[in-house]
Amino acid sequence: MSDLTMAGAAPTKLKQAPARKNAWLPQRWYVHLLLWIAIIIVGFPLFYAVLVSTQSQAQVFAYQFTPGESFLRNWEIVMVDRRLAGYMVNSVGVSIAVTVGKTLLSLLSGLAFVYFRFPLKWLVFGFVLLTLMMPTEILILSLYQLVIDLDWGNTYTALIVPFLASATGTFLFRQHFMNLPAELSEAAQLDGATPVQFLFQVLVPMSWNTIGALAVIQFVYVWNMYIWPVLIIQGQERQVVQVGLRSLIGGDASLVYGPMMLGAVIASIPPVIVFVLLQKQFMSGFAVTRDK
Repeated sequence: MSDLTMAGAAPTKLKQAPARKNAWLPQRWYVHLLLWIAIIIVGFPLFYAVLVSTQSQAQVFAYQFTPGESFLRNWEIVMVDRRLAGYMVNSVGVSIAVTVGKTLLSLLSGLAFVYFRFPLKWLVFGFVLLTLMMPTEILILSLYQLVIDLDWGNTYTALIVPFLASATGTFLFRQHFMNLPAELSEAAQLDGATPVQFLFQVLVPMSWNTIGALAVIQFVYVWNMYIWPVLIIQGQERQVVQVGLRSLIGGDASLVYGPMMLGAVIASIPPVIVFVLLQKQFMSGFAVTRDK
């Protein structure tokens, strides 16, 4: 008798599930169908943009759904004639500087709001949260006047320094640090660690997911800036990629769609690379987990 059969009980025969018709179909085929439809709807504009980037103007207006022969010509227009490569180098430098600086300041401010005691701490934190309701567009005129008064016009400093402070980053790190055990700071104090040592040797190794999530958000935000660079940068040699894309349209009413689409596709590559590299940290940083 099998070990699974209890003493004094009649052995039972395991029932096998009846074979399902059309077993090759998933159990919830309609869900998969809807997901595939959503993927096609979302992905078709990108696919068509890549397709148009290889075509001539005549092929675009002929609604040709096959790759064209004008990719090299469009590449020359975008990267050589319109100097999009230089704009992308400027944007990469500015985006990295803002992302690194903003992440560092957010770490320090989160450390201060959780592990330090100072007067009116809650009021100051409330003021920081209040700035979340004030986007840059509201402050842009006063910010522009301040930058001009500091003689930062037409410089990379004007593109970087005003965006180093982050209420979003402060809030994220404060909430993250509050969820860590309080015994960590007590143990660090007993070991004689300074606040900076406690931050970089204890908190940072435990915060890579939050750091990665904030880095993705800030890099994409700075990469997509348009209004502020248009106002503060006059020379083309320091201009950023989003303004450079505007130059692909030209001064006349005619639009050359091949170079425009190619420039848009090329300009979207760096944010995609950053997201792919930090995808795990980004998803884990904003994952909603159940309290244990």
